[in-house]
Amino acid sequence: MRESAYALALAGFSFMLTIIWGEPLLRILRHLKIGEQIRVDGPQTHIMKTGTPTLGGVLFILPVLLITLLFNAASLLGLTMLGRSIFLPMGTMIVFGLLGSIDDWKKLRGKRSEERGLRARSKFLIQIFLSIVIAIGLQFVLQVPQIFLPWMNREFTLGIWYVPIATLLIVGFSNAVNFTDGLDGLAGLISATCFAAFGMIALLQGQLFLARFCFTLVGALFGFLWFNVHPALLIMGDVGSLPLGATLAVVALMTGQWLLLPIIAVIPLSEMVSVVLQVGYFKLTKGKRLFKMAPLHHHFELLGWSETQVVQRFWLIGLLAAILGAAIAIG
Repeated sequence: MRESAYALALAGFSFMLTIIWGEPLLRILRHLKIGEQIRVDGPQTHIMKTGTPTLGGVLFILPVLLITLLFNAASLLGLTMLGRSIFLPMGTMIVFGLLGSIDDWKKLRGKRSEERGLRARSKFLIQIFLSIVIAIGLQFVLQVPQIFLPWMNREFTLGIWYVPIATLLIVGFSNAVNFTDGLDGLAGLISATCFAAFGMIALLQGQLFLARFCFTLVGALFGFLWFNVHPALLIMGDVGSLPLGATLAVVALMTGQWLLLPIIAVIPLSEMVSVVLQVGYFKLTKGKRLFKMAPLHHHFELLGWSETQVVQRFWLIGLLAAILGAAIAIG
């Protein structure tokens, strides 16, 4: 009970800190004229978002890193591996945030559509390299539970298969949340819900430092949503979406309950699958489309749903899925 209260207190503190420094960040971004460039082939209702300040991911990343270091300093600097384990999700957030910031910066400076952002192949290869390093750290340094089956209440080892599976999850969900970030408030709401679910799982498993990290991130995401809900004053950008997905996968892997990730994060997974299916179907049929537009949220927009309807309905589905996943974990 005491740890639950502490974790929620950290969430409240990170929320307030994020809110406080949100306005100064907005002024800086506006002064530097760092504005979003909208896809010309996207829904026409999004054209009005052109010029909205982007790179908003730094709004929640910096408070999370600061608070995690500040309130866990004694344990982080101590000799216990339990305390130092939190460096891995923090490091994941930093390196994928740096990758996202480079991608965002190149998009801002690119004059033509083909110049916008990192090349897809280069970006993907960097993600794979970073994910392999993180997966090795999970298996050989932290020695996390490789796979836990809650319905059997047993832990199993995967041996040589752990690193490729962990790499696939980190890369996959980094891109999944990136695809989800297309509507005001969507990626932030879904990510906060997922981290809350895994924070609860970590808390029940006695992984206190991991639980504190998760709830600190939930609070910071709520603070970000203060500026990101429709109509958004600030856009997350790849600097926020890439590290959110990668860190979510790392958190799930650290709990050992990563089999629940496709349930708890069903919305990002669906968004990514819709893109894969759209591209595959387009190539197989030589130009036909399976969805009106991918990722999936744009499909529903073109069916006539308003942006807020898509966000709210996707979040309701995500919330129910997160509750179901947490219930299975508690099992």
